[in-house]
Amino acid sequence: MSSDIDLSGVFPAMCTPFDEDERIDFETLQTDAQRLETAGVDGLVPVGSTGESATLTHDEHVQVVEAVIEAVDDVPVIAGTGSNNTREALELSERAADAGADGLLLISPYYNKPEQRGLIEHYRTIADAVHLPQIVYNVPSRTGRNIEPDTAIELASHENIVGFKAASGDLGQIGEITERTLDKDFAVLSGDDALTLPIVSVGGTGTISVAANVEPERTCAMVGAALDGHYEQARELHHELGPLFRELFVETNPIPVKEAMQIRGYGPARLRPPLTRLADEYREGLERVLADLEDESVTVASADAGGDR
Repeated sequence: MSSDIDLSGVFPAMCTPFDEDERIDFETLQTDAQRLETAGVDGLVPVGSTGESATLTHDEHVQVVEAVIEAVDDVPVIAGTGSNNTREALELSERAADAGADGLLLISPYYNKPEQRGLIEHYRTIADAVHLPQIVYNVPSRTGRNIEPDTAIELASHENIVGFKAASGDLGQIGEITERTLDKDFAVLSGDDALTLPIVSVGGTGTISVAANVEPERTCAMVGAALDGHYEQARELHHELGPLFRELFVETNPIPVKEAMQIRGYGPARLRPPLTRLADEYREGLERVLADLEDESVTVASADAGGDR
């Protein structure tokens, strides 16, 4: 591996803000990156699914990565560079590396539904060519194909494949991958906020999180407490965040989180078509959950004081 990266902790899957003309709002993007770094996150993940990568051009992908790198001082930037076209994913990965990204997050090929051997070939092609730490991203609900544990274990043997973002919802499968990689320098990260604490409890190292865009301090406190073995504290924070986890997925991500960002004053709720603004019927519930969280600060302060991170 050409460089080291610590995949322990909280890595917000960043939103990409747009102006009234659907152009990227780079000023807001950089302000948001700085806000998250100040909040204590362990890294940033721009241009993933939450960053609406599917509606960005390749040039925009690179521009977002460059802007986030420029904005922050001391946290790694892990660029989303996945595609269902291996050549495209390779090109995006090479360009992100040239831009200065510290690592790559690669969603498994969607729509094509490759067999497991095709997934292995896809990831190895990129890992052989781009010498950055790479995270395999398994999210069958979006891709239509699960990365099986045997496939994940085989990929973990590549020196540049250092992590697995788990968003299958199958805790048994995720636990098997952590169990079978205990002897490797390999990180299993939650890709589902509601399962972050259970995944850490079976050996996961943290989360690539949607909720951390809105509640970075509380998310960091929860994960930090769990990694330090303070599970009572972590459970309390998990339950505080539970209503937010549910509200952020009442419609397709990132629709609700962008609405939450606007409510909190962190950025506009605009999305590129075909995504649309959060339905009115869900806004009141989201506002109520956000207001409740603003009124609850005691547990966060307690967790921050009790952890070692």
